[in-house]
Amino acid sequence: MSAHEINNSVHNLNGTPWFLYDCTLELDTSYRRVALFLLYLFVFVVGLLENLLVVWVNWRRRHSANGVLFCIINVSLSDLMVIVILPFFMLEVTIDRVWLWGRFLCKVTSLIYVVNFYSSSFFLAFMTLERYLSLTRPSAPPLFPVVGRRRWVLCGALWMFSLFLALIENVHVDLLEWDEPGCYMLPEYSYTEWFVSVVVLCLIFQFLGPAALIITCNVLIARAVKTMPDVETRRDVWLVHVYSLVFVLCWLPYHLIMLLMIIDDLDPHLFSCNTVEVLYFSYTVVQGLSLVHCVANPFLYNFLSKSFRNNLFNTVISYIPKERAAEQVEVGPKPNTPNGGDPGKQRRLSNASTSQSDLGS
Repeated sequence: MSAHEINNSVHNLNGTPWFLYDCTLELDTSYRRVALFLLYLFVFVVGLLENLLVVWVNWRRRHSANGVLFCIINVSLSDLMVIVILPFFMLEVTIDRVWLWGRFLCKVTSLIYVVNFYSSSFFLAFMTLERYLSLTRPSAPPLFPVVGRRRWVLCGALWMFSLFLALIENVHVDLLEWDEPGCYMLPEYSYTEWFVSVVVLCLIFQFLGPAALIITCNVLIARAVKTMPDVETRRDVWLVHVYSLVFVLCWLPYHLIMLLMIIDDLDPHLFSCNTVEVLYFSYTVVQGLSLVHCVANPFLYNFLSKSFRNNLFNTVISYIPKERAAEQVEVGPKPNTPNGGDPGKQRRLSNASTSQSDLGS
C-alpha cells in the first residue's frame, strides 16, 4: 500500500494504454515481493525494539530534558507510528498489492505513513538546529525550552503541519476495485495536476528543506568541533557527516523516482515502455528502503551515545530488586570522571561531543 501508487493500467499515451506498446523487458516481481517482505519484517522487529527502548529510557526525562532529547523522543514516536502499521504493508506485498482490510484502514494507514513521512524529517531538522545552537551559542535561548509553553506549542505546530500536509494527499486515497481491491492515491479529477502538486510538496517540505538544514548545521558543527580541545576530532567529525549521509541515502532515491514519475506524467512520450516498467518496479523498492530510517535513527542518535547507554543501564537497574541491583552495580561499569576529575573540562567534552543525545545529559 502506498499513497503515491499509480496503477499502470490507467497510464495512457494519446488515449491508448501504454501497455499495448511493445515491451521487451520482463521483471520478476516475485523476488521483489520476497525482498520487500523480509525488509519490512526487519524494520518491524528491529525498529520496534530500538524505538521502544529509546522512548522508554528518555520518557521519564521528557519534562526536564534539553531540546535535543525532546526532539529525539518525538522522532522515535513518529517512527513507532509507521512501524505499527508495517504488518499491513507486509501482507499487502505478499499478496501482490491487494488490499483486504477495507476503505477505513486504507485511508488511516496511508495517513499515518505520510504523517511520519513529514514529522520524522521535521524533528530531525530541528534537532540538528538545536544541537548547533547549543554548541556554538550556549547562552542563547533554546528552540525547545524546558520551562514555559513554547516547547509544547512548537512541538504541536510541527505535528499539526505534518498532519495538514498528509491530509492534502490523503483526501485522494481510496480503496479502488479493479481485478483486485487496491489502496491508491488516484484523484477523480485533474489527476496529473494533483499528483505533481503532491510530489512537489513532498520534495520541498520532506526532503529539500530538512536536508538543507541538516547538512548545513552538521557542516557548521563539524567546523566548530575541530576548534575544540580534548575531543576525538576525527571520530566526532566523521559521525556528524554520517548523520547527513544517512538522511540523504534514505530519502534521495525515493524522491528521484517520484520526479521521474512526474516527468512521465507530463510527457508520456519521453520514456520508453521498458523505462516505465523499471520506474514502477523500482518505486516500491525505494519506498521500502526509505523505511530503514526507522532503524537508523535510534542507532545513530541514541545507541552510539555513551550517555544513552548509561541511562539505559541505570533504567534497567531501577527495575531490578535492590539486593540484585547492588550486586549488578558492584560488578558493572564504574562511573569515572575523565581528565583527573575536572568537572569543567568534562562539561566542555560533553558540549563538544557530536553525539546528539550526549548534550546536556
